[in-house]
Formats: sequence, C-alpha cells, structure tokens
Amino acid sequence: MFNRLPPLQTLRAFEAAGRLLSMTLAAEELHVTHGAVSRHIKTLEDHLGVPLFRRMTRRIVLTDEGAAFLVAVTRLLGDLTREAERLRGQKSVGRLTISTGISFASKWLGPRLHRLMARHPELDVHLDVTDTDADLTDGRVDAAVRYGNGRYPHVASERILEETITPVCSPAYRADMGGLLTVESLAECRLLHENRLLYEDHWLATWEQWFAMAGVDAPPRSRGPIYSRGSMVIEAAIRGEGVALGRSALVAEDIAAGRLVAPFPQMRLEAERGYDLVYRPGNQDNPKVCAVRDWLADEIRQFLADGH
Repeated sequence: MFNRLPPLQTLRAFEAAGRLLSMTLAAEELHVTHGAVSRHIKTLEDHLGVPLFRRMTRRIVLTDEGAAFLVAVTRLLGDLTREAERLRGQKSVGRLTISTGISFASKWLGPRLHRLMARHPELDVHLDVTDTDADLTDGRVDAAVRYGNGRYPHVASERILEETITPVCSPAYRADMGGLLTVESLAECRLLHENRLLYEDHWLATWEQWFAMAGVDAPPRSRGPIYSRGSMVIEAAIRGEGVALGRSALVAEDIAAGRLVAPFPQMRLEAERGYDLVYRPGNQDNPKVCAVRDWLADEIRQFLADGH
C-alpha cells in the first residue's frame, strides 16, 4: 500500500507552500529554488489527479481539495517529526535549547536561567547566544527570544515583554556632572550610543527621539561613542564614561544593584521593539516550548511587579 504514497519531498514542498501561500517563501524556507518547489507540487498534483492550488497573477490560493489535503499532510508530517525526534535518543529528548541575543542573554535571561533549571531538572538546558537569528526548522533550537517588531518570517511568535528607554549613568558620573537635575544638563554630558544600523529596520530609539519626547531640543554635542551591542553601552555607562539610553530590560538589574542610576525615571520613551518568544509553526503545545513559555511568564510577571 505504501508504494502509492507520493514522494516525501513533494509533501514537504506542498506543506510549506500551503502554509505560506507562496512558492517563493516556501523555496527560501526549504533552501531550494522556486522552480524546484513548483516542480514538486506539479508532481504531487499529477500523482493525486487533482489541482491543489489556483495560480493567480501574483499569488497562489489553495483549492478546496488542497486545503483539506494540507490539514492531513501537516498532521502527518508533524507526527513523523515528533517520532523522529523521540528516536534521536533520550539525551536529545531531554535537551532544551534556547537561543537569544548577546545583550539580552547577559543582562536579563542568563542571570535567571538557574530558576528554569530548578523548575525542570529533567531538562538539560542549553543557552545558544547569538545575534544571528537561529534556524528553528532543523530541530536543534527549541525556542528563541528575539528583539524586534513582532514580525518574523517562517516562525510563530508571541510578544512577551515590551520595553521603555530612559537615560542611565553611574552614580559617580551623575555627581561629577552636578547631579543632572534637569534634562538640559545632559547637554554637558558625553552621550553613549548603540549602533542602530545593525538592525535591519533601524527601529532603535535614538537620543534625538528621547529629547523630543522630553520636550527639549537635542544638544549639539549629542554625538558620542557608538557601541555595537546594548550590553556594551551599559558597561561603558557603569564605568562612568557617559550617559546611555538604558533599555529597561537590560538596565534593571544594574539599577537595582546601584551600579546605575536613572536621573529622569519618569521620562520613558516607549520602544518600537520588544521581546518575542518564537518557535516552529505548529509547535505551540510542544512540552519544551510550554516549559519556556510558562517560566518566562512567571519571570516577567515578577520583573514588572518589581517596577521595571
């Protein structure tokens, strides 16, 4: 009976194209050409004897038969993937890999990770720290926390934490600058910057935006050192090298420990970016994803209750 099954690669191409409603996006996800995806789907349609898509001018639409078949294929490929993961061995099953960026890992996620380990001793927790978006399709990373606008191709995402921005500096630097009693006094300070050009959409708050929110003109001396990572800007501020725009999630622990102070705590700029939990589509009920989601929810609830 199995000799009548269509080839697996045609099912993978159909599932991706049906989910994304785009052969181009399906080709990018599967790391093949647009023509390869088109040929796989044509082979599958010939094998089944029915059209699965209606080809429009600039898009594709599932036929009724295609929509029904997509439900079955998605379920069966999901079952096959889970069984394959189970058979990779107990060590793999017990490993939980979370990926996140360098700054968030060092300033927020990493210091809290021991509580996830205590809650789930059966899991071997691995933290994959990189500012390159992890590939969630190959099964090596279970979930990731990304800093962005909430729109990521080929993955499911949930917003978990919003962010605000306010100036921060070391207590000694504030004293040296006369206490920084007014926003205007920042004109005499060295202002520290994070390199916003590293972000594709450039949605990273600037000193000019913060001064506009505060209702004053940015000082002509607003130029200053530029660092490639938010954590590097914060460390420079801790060393007393100037005033940084502190992202709330990244500076909270340093403010609580007294390493940083926020001279104008009520003047907070709402960030256009935030932190999102991302994972493979259809994996929202995976036990590992649920473990990360529930733990993050508790950590963030306490973080916000502490006034951050």
